[in-house]
Amino acid sequence: MQDNSILFEIKNQVGLITLNRPKVYNSFNREMSLSLQAALGQCKDDAEVRAIYITGAGKAFSAGQDLQEVTAEDGPELSTILTEHFNPIIIQVWEIEKPIVAAVNGVAAGAGANIALACDIVVAAESASFIQAFSKIGLIPDSGGTFFLPRLVGYQKASALMMLGEQVSARDAEQMGMLYKVFSDKTFAAESLKLAETLAQMPTKAIGYIKRALNYSLTNDLATQLAIEDQLQSAAGQTHDYKEGVQAFLEKRKPVFKGE
Repeated sequence: MQDNSILFEIKNQVGLITLNRPKVYNSFNREMSLSLQAALGQCKDDAEVRAIYITGAGKAFSAGQDLQEVTAEDGPELSTILTEHFNPIIIQVWEIEKPIVAAVNGVAAGAGANIALACDIVVAAESASFIQAFSKIGLIPDSGGTFFLPRLVGYQKASALMMLGEQVSARDAEQMGMLYKVFSDKTFAAESLKLAETLAQMPTKAIGYIKRALNYSLTNDLATQLAIEDQLQSAAGQTHDYKEGVQAFLEKRKPVFKGE
C-alpha cells in the first residue's frame, strides 16, 4: 500500500486487511479507498490468498466517509466519491470468488456499515453497532446499502433503519439477520480470525462457486437458478478439491484441500 491507511498482510493463506485511520474512526478518504481497492485486487490475484478478513483498527470498524474531505474547499463531489471510491470496493467484494469475512470490531456507520454488509460473512464484537447514518445529514444510503440491507432484514426493517437512522446493537443485528454471529469482546479477535482461517483451508473454488450462485439467486427465477446450479456443480466436480474430498470421505480421513 502507498500509505498506512490500510494495513495488509497475508498470513495462513488469509489476506488480512485492517482499516487504519483510528483517530477518525477509520473514516474513508480518497487515499484509503484506493488503498483498499488495491488490497482487494491483490487478494483476488494472489493464489496464496484463499480467504479475506477485513477489520478496523482502534475502537471503530469504519465511520464511513470522512466528511472533512467532502467539505474541504477542493473536496470531491459526492458522485466522484461513489463512482471512484466506494462503488468499486463494493463491486470487488461482490465479484471476488473467495470468501470475505467482515470482522466488525466497533461502530460501523454509513458506507462503513454497507461495506461490511456486502461481505460474505459478517461477524461482530458484542460492543459493536451498526447505523445507517445518511438521513441524519440529508443523504440516502449508498455503497450498496439499499441493495443489501432489505435482502438481509426485510423491507420494513430496512426502511425504518434507513429513514430513522437508528443505531443497532450487534446482538439486535444478529437477531434480525443482519450478520452471522456475535462474539464477546474478549474473544472477538481470535474467534473472527479463526473463522477466516477455517475458510482458507476449505475448497476455495467451490466456495467461489457458492458465492457466484448466491449472487445470481438474487435476480434469477427458479428455472434459471437450477440451470446455474447445474453449470457450477459440473465445474466444481472437475476440481482437485472435489476429488480429494471424495477420496478422504472414502478413506475416513480429514481432507487436505489445496484451493484448486
